[in-house]
Amino acid sequence: MPVYRTEKTLDRCVKSIINQTFTDLEVILVDDGSPDLCPQMCDDWALRDSRIHVIHKPNTGLSEARNAGLARAVGDFVTFVDSDDFLSPDTYQQVMPLTEKHDLVEFPIFCFYGSHRQHLLHFRDKDYCTPAEYWLEGKAYEHAYACNKIFRRELFLDTSFPKGRVFEDVALLPLILTKAKHIRTTDGGLYYYCDNPEGITNQAGYPQLDMLLESHINIINKWFDERYYLHVLNIQIDIFELSGKLHSLPFRRINPFARGLSPRLRIKAFFLDIIGIKGLCSLCKVIHGCHIRCL
Repeated sequence: MPVYRTEKTLDRCVKSIINQTFTDLEVILVDDGSPDLCPQMCDDWALRDSRIHVIHKPNTGLSEARNAGLARAVGDFVTFVDSDDFLSPDTYQQVMPLTEKHDLVEFPIFCFYGSHRQHLLHFRDKDYCTPAEYWLEGKAYEHAYACNKIFRRELFLDTSFPKGRVFEDVALLPLILTKAKHIRTTDGGLYYYCDNPEGITNQAGYPQLDMLLESHINIINKWFDERYYLHVLNIQIDIFELSGKLHSLPFRRINPFARGLSPRLRIKAFFLDIIGIKGLCSLCKVIHGCHIRCL
C-alpha cells in the first residue's frame, strides 16, 4: 500500500484490511516520503499488528512505491490497495479460494465512491481462456486497475510498474496478462475506489492523457476489436480538446453495423469513417467543447 498525504483516510483503509475475515495476510505500508503524519501513523500500526510492515523511502511516486512493496512481499499472491480507499470486510475471504486455480482474479469495484459519478462495476463469475479474450470481450481495458485484482506474485518476477508514468496500471496489466494462464472474474467482494479531487485521474491533463493513449496504442496493435478502438479514440479526442494535437493512433475504418456496437458507438463509427480522426476531433471540439462521449 503506497502512502502519501493520506493521513485523513489511512486509518480507515488499514482497518478495512486487518479486519478482513480472511486473516492470513501480510500488509506492507510504503511511506513514500509523506510530509504529513502518515509516517508515524504507519509505524503505530506496525506496533499494533504483527502482520503490518513499514517501508520508509524518499518520495518517488506511486509506481516505485508499489515496486518497493513487491520487492518486500513474500506471499504467493499480492494485491494493491490505495491508502485513500477501503474494502468490504469479507472481500478476501470470498476471492482467495479462487486463486487455487487462477493466476489473476478480478472482483467488483465501487468507482468514484462518494461523488456524483459513483457507480458499481460488478462482474460475472467467468473464466477467460486467453489474455486477449479477457482484455477485449471482458472489456478489461475499461477497468485496468491494480487495486481490485489478486495476482499470483510470480507474475511480477521480471515485470514491475513503469517508473515516472501515470495511468501505470494500463501499461502494466497487459504485460502481466501475457504471463497469466488462468484468469477469472467474480461477483464476490468489493473494493471502494473513493473519489479524490486531488488524485491523478481527476487532475489529468494533456501530458498524462498522452501517456495513457501511448499505452493503449501499444496494446491495440496486438489486441484489436471495434469497441476497444472506439474506446481509445475517446482518449485521442480528449487530447485534441486540451491541446489541439493528434497522436499516432492509426486510422481504422470501423463498420457501423459491426456486432456488439451500441447505438452511440455506431454513430461514432459512422462519423469516423466519413471524416476521419482529425475531422471527428474537430467536430466534437466545435460542439460546445464537449468530449467524444457526446456521440
